[in-house]
Amino acid sequence: MDLTLLSSMAAPSMGFVALSLDFSAVVIGSLGGSLFAVDRKLDLIGAMALALLCGLGGGLLRDMIMQVGDVYILRTSYAIPASAITAAIVFFLSAPFQRHPHLIEWIDIFSVALYVAAGAGKAIAYGLAPWTVILLGMLTGVGGGMLRDVFLGDVPRIFQKSNFYAVCAILGSIAYLAASSLGLTGFLPALICTIVTIGSRRLSLRYDIKSPSQSDVHNALRERRGK
Repeated sequence: MDLTLLSSMAAPSMGFVALSLDFSAVVIGSLGGSLFAVDRKLDLIGAMALALLCGLGGGLLRDMIMQVGDVYILRTSYAIPASAITAAIVFFLSAPFQRHPHLIEWIDIFSVALYVAAGAGKAIAYGLAPWTVILLGMLTGVGGGMLRDVFLGDVPRIFQKSNFYAVCAILGSIAYLAASSLGLTGFLPALICTIVTIGSRRLSLRYDIKSPSQSDVHNALRERRGK
């Protein structure tokens, strides 16, 4: 099918819900990125750069990979200013945010959840295959954080042994896909996706469930052979 026709057919279903998800993810992601910059003691430019990467990076990666429809941050006139304004507010008024030591962690996973829903929702709206929906949901969710880590010279968190960071994004994508397959529409699939993403992350932290590293796998195999 012609991509132009596909875009025109899918666009009506990506109305208020999709725009709300994208904008909410931009603001929350930018908030997390600028708080991360303050924690790393970066300057105002650094805060704005991390805000833009965390707030816009995931959606940009999604739109570049899909190559259908439009690029959200280029189509809207408020995404980039909203990200920059959020960074400026946090940079100059960071004291209230710094009173809560776990705020960055909560904002980060909430941003991931919103972007997972935005990524999976757009992929479903354009009729992409289920595995593609899951991949795009996950990549949209963790893309901003991945770019942030790369720009700071760190190994991206999604590649490290951690408490369900990328895994919770995958689970959230599957939840969105399952909810849509059951006929749920509007904000319901996004709400279910958000609950599953945040819930799985919190459970992994509560019970210290971590994705295994290569050494964990090798040690488990050695122990099994020794029995």
